[in-house]
Amino acid sequence: MQNSYSKSLEMIAEDLAEFRFDPLGYVMWAFPWGKGSLVGFDGPREWQKEELIAIGEMAKERNFDGFNPVEPIQESVASGHGIGKSALTAWIIKWIMDTRPYAKGVVTANTSDQLRTKTWAELGKWHGMSVTEALFEYRSSKGNMNLTAIEAPEQWRCDAMTSREENSEAFAGLHSVSSTPFYIFDEASAIPEKIFEVAQGGLTDGEPMWFLFGNPTRNTGFFRRTFGNLKHRWRNRRIDSRSVEGTNKDLMDRWVEDYGEDSDFVRVRVKGQHPRAAVCQLIPNDLVEAAMKQKLHSSKYSFAPRILGVDVAWYGDDRNAIWMRQGLHATLLWQGREIDSIDIAGIVAQYEDQYNTDATMIDAGMGNGVIDQLRRLGRDPIVVYFGGKSLRPDCLNKRAQMWTDMRDWLKEFPDIPDDSDISDDLTSPEYHMTLKGQIQLERKEDMKKRGLSSPDLGDGLALTFAEPVYKLSRIEKLSGKANKAETEYKVL
Repeated sequence: MQNSYSKSLEMIAEDLAEFRFDPLGYVMWAFPWGKGSLVGFDGPREWQKEELIAIGEMAKERNFDGFNPVEPIQESVASGHGIGKSALTAWIIKWIMDTRPYAKGVVTANTSDQLRTKTWAELGKWHGMSVTEALFEYRSSKGNMNLTAIEAPEQWRCDAMTSREENSEAFAGLHSVSSTPFYIFDEASAIPEKIFEVAQGGLTDGEPMWFLFGNPTRNTGFFRRTFGNLKHRWRNRRIDSRSVEGTNKDLMDRWVEDYGEDSDFVRVRVKGQHPRAAVCQLIPNDLVEAAMKQKLHSSKYSFAPRILGVDVAWYGDDRNAIWMRQGLHATLLWQGREIDSIDIAGIVAQYEDQYNTDATMIDAGMGNGVIDQLRRLGRDPIVVYFGGKSLRPDCLNKRAQMWTDMRDWLKEFPDIPDDSDISDDLTSPEYHMTLKGQIQLERKEDMKKRGLSSPDLGDGLALTFAEPVYKLSRIEKLSGKANKAETEYKVL
């Protein structure tokens, strides 16, 4: 005699069969709309409904029979900020996994932070509310993010993978001959070309599906081509955030006021249009990945001055960071959260003595407490105002100058630590050009509003480029001479 649990699973299986070509019907059935955390919500937003209906129609048109491979479903959506892409991604994953036994999927995003805290976390939220929660096991630990069927965990699964180029083999053909191999790319503009190239092998079997979502931050690359020379192969769509119910219209209006209706920032973040100018991402992924592979001999940089860059955190979740750069070699000496100014100053002084450094650059603002304490210790740090005057005429302010100088330094094939958090921080900030043709770096507040962390590790390294530094002689150091720089401009 079957127990009630077995019967309920049988009933669920019967229901799921009805939704094979109806993802919108599945979403309405699988989740408790109007109850619990969904009180006040009666279903997806209009644009999400339209996407789900279109995907279902494409699946029905192909009518995969379980044996003969069909043409891939390829969907590419460029949009502004905050329209609910992560929720749609979660629903698509759940629909495929629930209605297609032995499906295999890979999900990725532009940064490991975006993947872990936004894309994969959103799947966890919806999976936990779904009728089919008991059929699958959801894991979200760092390095082990997957959704696997209890019945066949190795053959019926979806894995979250970072999009670093050296991880490209993880995107090789999924080979789900009798089911659905699928790929989902979140924030697709910033994903390396190599990842897309390797993933092409997953289009040859079964009922393949590709989904690309993101803000169109680049006017080059694979995501851009799905709206250009590859558009005949893709169903693509652009969505203006202001046309979507529930988005933050006040924030959009502020962006339009600050940057201009026709600026690249508004085109990308609000209108879902690709930028007119060059790439909005200031530092390309390939520069960072090349630097992480470099291992320079000390003879290549030992003659250069040793510079400390100290970025002091503004908020509890942000990181304090201390870097040392010597020519083409840079090391992250220390990072930590929720450390008081006195302790940070002590750590900085320790590194100054340990490495016999030539200059220490510290950001003002939250860094003022550290600066004051270092001065009480008889040290002479160089104060840097991020909003201060730039040494470069092509940059709006000091922060833009430091990051642009750091980008140019990365083109010289330096040696930096191989670390995903560092990579994320260096490649996440974007920029736009002012009416005067100057580079303006994206504000930290705006990065957080699009789901990214403050790039504290990146700012720490960038601080080592704040001012020119020369190597002090032993006599100069013993006499207390320090590098001086005219950095204390009024904040703009």
